[in-house]
Amino acid sequence: MKDGKHVILYVDDDPDFLFAVRTVLEANDYIMVEAGTAEEGLKVYKEARPDLIIVDLMMEEVDAGTRMVKELMVLGNKAPVYMLSSVGDNLSQMTDYSQLGLAGVFQKPVDNNAMLKVLKQKLK
Repeated sequence: MKDGKHVILYVDDDPDFLFAVRTVLEANDYIMVEAGTAEEGLKVYKEARPDLIIVDLMMEEVDAGTRMVKELMVLGNKAPVYMLSSVGDNLSQMTDYSQLGLAGVFQKPVDNNAMLKVLKQKLK
């Protein structure tokens, strides 16, 4: 937390999604820190120590999101991590996300109300 608000790290290489999610989060009293690559996301994670993390599955490389989540585990991350996917039900065929310790998966495009409900529950 920072200034009484939960900090959420959102990692995505699509600036339009970064802007859209930031708009929703900040309008609902969250602080969003962001990164456009998995590598940058790890740096921001270490600096910001977010309360929750959302990582896009496919960024600069097809497996960048899963590699970042694995690295977060190595770093001892305790914050809930959500994967953001545009591949829908095919995600389970592409990667075994249960092995990654994810708190859940959001579907692109993000349903803002559903995302906010999940965040509220996880960040009580």
